[in-house]
Amino acid sequence: PKPRIAATDALVGLWTVALTAFVIAALYFGRELLIPLALSALLTFLLSPLVARLERWLGRIVAVLLVVALIFSAVGGAGWILTRQLVDLATKLPEYKGNITEKLHAFRTPKGGTFTKLSETVDELRQQLPGGSAPDTPIITKEPGKPETAVASPPNPPPKAVEVKVVETSKGNPFELIQTIITPLLGPLGTAALVLVLVVCMLFQREDLRNRLIRLVGQGRIGATTRAMDDASDRVSRYLRMQLLVNVTYGVSIAIGLSFIGVPNAMLWGALSIVLRFIPYIGPWVATILPTTLALAISPGWTMPVLTVALFGGIELFLNNVLEPLLYGKHTGVSSIALIVAAVFWTWLWGPLGLVLATPLTVCLVVMGRHIPRLSFLSVLLSDEEPLTPAEDCYHRLLTAGEQDETELVDDYLKENSLAALYDSVLVPVISTAETDARDGRLDPEQLADVRESLRVILDDLAMRPAASDQIKAEQIEIAHSANAAPAPACRVYCVPARAERDEFAGAMLAQLLREQSFEVQNASATIPATELLDRIEANRSDVACISVVAPSTVIHARFLCTKLRARFPSVKIIVGLWGTTERVAEATKRLHDSGADETVVSLAAAMQEIAQRTGKPSTTSS
Repeated sequence: PKPRIAATDALVGLWTVALTAFVIAALYFGRELLIPLALSALLTFLLSPLVARLERWLGRIVAVLLVVALIFSAVGGAGWILTRQLVDLATKLPEYKGNITEKLHAFRTPKGGTFTKLSETVDELRQQLPGGSAPDTPIITKEPGKPETAVASPPNPPPKAVEVKVVETSKGNPFELIQTIITPLLGPLGTAALVLVLVVCMLFQREDLRNRLIRLVGQGRIGATTRAMDDASDRVSRYLRMQLLVNVTYGVSIAIGLSFIGVPNAMLWGALSIVLRFIPYIGPWVATILPTTLALAISPGWTMPVLTVALFGGIELFLNNVLEPLLYGKHTGVSSIALIVAAVFWTWLWGPLGLVLATPLTVCLVVMGRHIPRLSFLSVLLSDEEPLTPAEDCYHRLLTAGEQDETELVDDYLKENSLAALYDSVLVPVISTAETDARDGRLDPEQLADVRESLRVILDDLAMRPAASDQIKAEQIEIAHSANAAPAPACRVYCVPARAERDEFAGAMLAQLLREQSFEVQNASATIPATELLDRIEANRSDVACISVVAPSTVIHARFLCTKLRARFPSVKIIVGLWGTTERVAEATKRLHDSGADETVVSLAAAMQEIAQRTGKPSTTSS
């Protein structure tokens, strides 16, 4: 009953909302543990290929320890160099005080200007308002009847001076000073140590961890789980490697460019750019601000700051539009809008580290959505795949009143596909879906009529276009015009709708394709009775009768026509087109053959091939 179904759907919706809220709360309150785990997993993805290569010659233990030692030695060396650069920059900053003062004077608002007068007027009005900071009126005191004794005194006399005693305390404890300095660093250092230990353990036990995860998540679907994990591992690993390569290229280019421009400590800014660019969207801007500010401070003019901004902007544009599409391709599988939303979400959830982890975590969610049916909504929301198939998009456009943009979709589809593919993959599914929705009450009769009329306009427009003779290959044209080539025998085809107008539409598509290849074709109307239809086929002397079946028309209607045709025309070749059918095709084919059909096809392209074999004329429209 409907009330029970509605109640069940409501309970499922409430359960989904509650589960989502629980997962988000767990991610938020468990971030102290989950962030190190996520960082360790990403570093493991990044280092696993190198460890696997070294493991062939050195063994697992030596390979893991060597890779980890090299990585952290490189990080330590880079940190030492950057520290020296920072110290050098700090010692030079006092030399730039004069330039900084001149730049600040250049940004001052000129006296007597419009904005200066406006600011002064606002300040005066604010002082006159109640509670403002206008000067208080002095208090006048005098003796009664003696004006000459009047004395003015301030309204708020200053408080009396408070005696201050200086108490000498003992010198500060050096251990307390060290504790004050080190305490803020204990949290990040502890997280780094935990990440290091987890990375080493994960590299040692990566196969064991993978197998346990497959056993835990697979639940009997080992094949699907393995494919999902391999897909996620490949995408995340490739993304991290390419991101590291792009960022190093970015930092080296920045360092070289800044050294030519004359900005001090170019190596420092290049290394900082490499690190900050791991932060999506915000990192490159922060990396630009610091050296630009320094260029403003040290340069007497404006050339150096402008060149610095142009350097960062030019390299960023080149990487975003040339290098990253070339290296990444479609390997992340996440749409750009989804990346922005994910960056905001993970930053809100986990802070700055969440922004760094946003892209890899979103890639993992997309992979889960592709391989786990219950999580398919994640793939729809986040992936870069087209959300609608061409047939679904066309159906949506036909149902959208007043848009009239389905012709644009047809033109775009024909740029990369044949006309037969357009009919088989787009228009036939649209007809079937519209008729099925109308039968089930999901589509109003007026909407169905509009869809039919729009399809009729599309078919008429396609019929008026030049024939597809230009699709015939050059060698086929040469054979067709050869003096020794015998003319192909004439073949008359009659397209018969199984029951309704939807079948007539598909017949019109097949007729148009056959006419482009010089076949004589007639397409019957769905309103003609069966007896009159047989008379017309006889009068036309047809060689092939093609029965068109589009769901929700069924095989029963086609079997009825097959029986009638075979009884009256024993020599006519009968082809039944179950357009777009994918289920129980073998069973339907057997039943139709028992009723007199010669061939059963499921696409217009296959029907054209069958008809071409009947006459020996090659079919030139591919599917």
